[in-house]
Amino acid sequence: MDNLYNLSLDKIIESINRQKAKRVLIQLADGLKPRAGEIADKIEQNTPAEVLIWFGSCYGACDLPVGIDRIGVDLIIQFGHTKFNKSETW
Repeated sequence: MDNLYNLSLDKIIESINRQKAKRVLIQLADGLKPRAGEIADKIEQNTPAEVLIWFGSCYGACDLPVGIDRIGVDLIIQFGHTKFNKSETW
């Protein structure tokens, strides 16, 4: 994977292993969806987790996929969302 995006996959792999997550769902912004296979492969090669990819629309960190409670996901990883920082000027 090239360095076009800083996806912090090493940190994600470390977190999955530390949490002993067995089933991980990755949710991607539309621009990253073409890279989903590469991302899932790297995670699965370096962790014991099964990776599921959510290909539905994603409009931000509060936009969780409907029905994830039925598929037994241990961890959700969202890529492509900007961290929201509250400003005192608001």
